[in-house]
Amino acid sequence: MNSARDQRLTLTAGITGAALVALDGTALTVAQPSLRHDLDASFVQMQWTSTGYLIAVASLLVFSGRLGDRYGHRRVFALGMLGFAVTSAAIGLAPGVGWVIGLRVVQGVFGALLQPATLGMLRAAYPPDRLGMPIAVRTSAIGAAAALGPLVGGALATHFGWRSVFFLGLVPALAAVVLALVARVPREASDVRLDLPGACLLGVMLVCLVHTLVGLPDTGWTAASALGLLCTAAACAAFVRHERRTAGPLVPPEVFRSTAITSALGVLLTASAVLFGTLFLSTYYLQDVLGLDPLHGSLHALPLAVAMVVGAPVSAVLLRRFGPRRTTVVGMAVVALATLLMSRLDQTSGSLAIGGCFLLLGAGFAPVMVTATAVVVREASVRSAGVSGGLQQTAMNIGPALGVAVATTLAPAGASARGTALVVLAAVAVLGALLAAGLPASSEKRRPDPAVGPGARSTAGHP
Repeated sequence: MNSARDQRLTLTAGITGAALVALDGTALTVAQPSLRHDLDASFVQMQWTSTGYLIAVASLLVFSGRLGDRYGHRRVFALGMLGFAVTSAAIGLAPGVGWVIGLRVVQGVFGALLQPATLGMLRAAYPPDRLGMPIAVRTSAIGAAAALGPLVGGALATHFGWRSVFFLGLVPALAAVVLALVARVPREASDVRLDLPGACLLGVMLVCLVHTLVGLPDTGWTAASALGLLCTAAACAAFVRHERRTAGPLVPPEVFRSTAITSALGVLLTASAVLFGTLFLSTYYLQDVLGLDPLHGSLHALPLAVAMVVGAPVSAVLLRRFGPRRTTVVGMAVVALATLLMSRLDQTSGSLAIGGCFLLLGAGFAPVMVTATAVVVREASVRSAGVSGGLQQTAMNIGPALGVAVATTLAPAGASARGTALVVLAAVAVLGALLAAGLPASSEKRRPDPAVGPGARSTAGHP
């Protein structure tokens, strides 16, 4: 049994790491204009500061999770967190935009290491039936960081220059590393195979998919887009074939065959796609239709972040009382309703109606995020917690790109076809509610972890 002190240390380290990743992403968006001007960079180069990072993260999350299963999540977290902070500081010292792009790719590699480890550490520290609240606190921290990022980043960039933004998380990152290594949390370390061929095939598949999706808003559907999807499908088929035949697959059969885990991943993918697709279209609505500047537009969307921060802990209570299935179905229904209501907004809509839609969207997304993530983490055994965490993070990275791609395909002119695109996104939310039917009805029922076998050893108290 883990002590309450060690659980608190683990939770604090995990939420600090997850929050810093969210804070870094949103703060960078605000710093990009001054960075572009100072380094005389093109728009394409600035786009690659984000695209390069996303491709590196998405392609390595599952493999990084498997590294945590083999070598220990705290070790992998400490390496990822330290590398993330150091590369961020190096970006602040970069002499040119080429260095910024390259360092952002390296930062993405370290980000891929730390993100699944934050969930793997929680899985090792808490009993399966007590994971709801820690994951809810983690979700609240991510929501708060995403909301504060533009404000903090804007203040730093205005008063101290864009370079100061990249030193923002250095001290908290070092503190998180210390906390993670100090906590004495038992875990199972096993001699699982890392399956490098499977990791390469999955990486190729995700690189092709992400590169295709992030290019759609600018280029639309082209021959290159079709080729990218074809390469994605080919790599996916090769990956599945390899996983079925190899003795030590990257994704264990228990994860592949779990209806609860695959349903939860589908829910996370659809929910994040709807959320970010809606936010993308709402930006055009607030700025092009209502004529608001970016700051006032962000203030109209602030209720979304408030609902997520406040709603996440409430969602943990709902999860325990009503179970994953009902909680998630209702949450996705609320997301669908909010998206439909947003499709009805026009030039005459007031701040109260707009803010209410964003509040409703956040109130629906919070329980979906908390519940589906809790299912993914607790349904996997401790030995597969890293892979499950990597799959969860992959869904949360692919979903937004997919949602924006859907939005730009249906509303290429931004605001003109916004209503139709939002209705389609609402239908995607309904699909997510249907997928939620595969989640467990009760939050208490879960198969026990397999006993420690010949390929595993107990390493309590060691990172």
